[in-house]
Amino acid sequence: MFDFSKLMTCAMAGLTLASAVCAAAPASAETLFKIITVKDEIIVGVNDAELKDLGGDAGSIAKAIAAKGSLTLWQYAVTQKDGERMVAPRAKVGVLANSSLRVEPYTQPFKVLPHE
Repeated sequence: MFDFSKLMTCAMAGLTLASAVCAAAPASAETLFKIITVKDEIIVGVNDAELKDLGGDAGSIAKAIAAKGSLTLWQYAVTQKDGERMVAPRAKVGVLANSSLRVEPYTQPFKVLPHE
């Protein structure tokens, strides 16, 4: 025989889990990339909308830098707040096509804060 109360319990548990996942997901996630230049390398972050506008991946960012000659991005750095290490926006920087050699995805274990 069908037990309606068990179905409702399962449905409520599913809704609770789904709302917890949605609440934990940031509105706009940051994706980090390492840009290797002639002199050094920097870590930059782009949000979902910016990444979509640029083409969606590291190769697209490299092509945008080359096509436009320069690109303004947020530089990211590791910082510490309340004893927790995280990666946060440091400053807006200009990346020039003539000094950029490579753009690659960058991952790290710390929480990444969004930029403005």
